[in-house]
Amino acid sequence: MHQISNYVYARDELLGWDIPTKRLPNPYRDFPYMVIEGVLTPSECRAITHSALADKEIVQAELRGRSLDTTIRKTDIHTLSAEHRALYDHRFEAVRAEIEDFFSICLSKATDVQVLGYERGSFYVKHSDDSSELRNHQGDVIGYKAVAPERKLTTVLFTTSYTPHPSDQDHFSGGELLFNYLCDEHGNMITLRPEAGDMVVFLSNPYFAHEVLPIKEGFRLSLVQWHDGIL
Repeated sequence: MHQISNYVYARDELLGWDIPTKRLPNPYRDFPYMVIEGVLTPSECRAITHSALADKEIVQAELRGRSLDTTIRKTDIHTLSAEHRALYDHRFEAVRAEIEDFFSICLSKATDVQVLGYERGSFYVKHSDDSSELRNHQGDVIGYKAVAPERKLTTVLFTTSYTPHPSDQDHFSGGELLFNYLCDEHGNMITLRPEAGDMVVFLSNPYFAHEVLPIKEGFRLSLVQWHDGIL
């Protein structure tokens, strides 16, 4: 393991791989990612969640540049109303400067917001947001190829909360956000269990490859966006 922030380490195999988009935040910060709490209020989260659950035009998310494959990803895409999109934009602008300072980036254009719903049994296996894995004949990862270099930063705003024993559709169990190559000083992989209203922000490159663990109960909803910018 090699240390990349005060409390987070990265797997050593990353050092031997060709990663064209490799970049890390200031190593003197406590964590190499951000968790911004309270971006949305509880009532705003509930309104967005219930609107998504009432959506009749749900589609299953496909893989980037590929057809639907539910062995890799089982996720629904919901519709975000104009009212809730305006709210999202307003709240993002309120934290933009904080994000830009943390990652030393000047954000420019961004993708549209994806409203991603995970019900019981839904998941997304390990992936990098800006690159595809390169594997050898044995199936081992040997590097990464950049396929979406315009994705420099990923933001994930949650409207439902993790809890071990959910009792309503505003909570879920399972569904943790796991960073596959990042760990603590004891070698435990970094696993986030966010609260509704939290925004998780991380660089989109392979150092931050991640997965969504299978949902056990409840409903996980997040507003996801990928951002370009000047580094």
